[in-house]
Amino acid sequence: MEEEQNFYIVDKSVLPEVFLKVIEVKKLLESGKQRTIQDAAAKVGISRSAFYKYRDAVFPLYENTRGKTVTISMNLDHTPGLLSSVLNGVAIYGANVLTINQTIPINGIANVTLTIETNELVGDLAGLMKKIETTEGIQSLKIIARES
Repeated sequence: MEEEQNFYIVDKSVLPEVFLKVIEVKKLLESGKQRTIQDAAAKVGISRSAFYKYRDAVFPLYENTRGKTVTISMNLDHTPGLLSSVLNGVAIYGANVLTINQTIPINGIANVTLTIETNELVGDLAGLMKKIETTEGIQSLKIIARES
């Protein structure tokens, strides 16, 4: 893995305005008040490219984060037992697997998309991500969606 992923809690008063606007765009889309990213971005005063640049990196902190779903995409070496090791790590953290989608390995690498429910999570999501990321044979790992 190239870069260690870390999460921080930062007071919104010190965040750049664009981060707050990205969160606002997400809220508009989730609520159905705006149907397209273009419309929501225009309404809050940012470009679509700014939204796309930060959308996977900026999330609001909710008091009740338990019981939500998280979708993770990862590229794994085509090694027997590797997916089982990942799923074992998920089980150790108390997350519940909702879906598993795996591609046929190409050039020895398979993409796996895993959706988990975090209502019984032991520890935090960052710890689970680190556990998966440090498993030998994991080429890349990314959170691609969170229910908020």
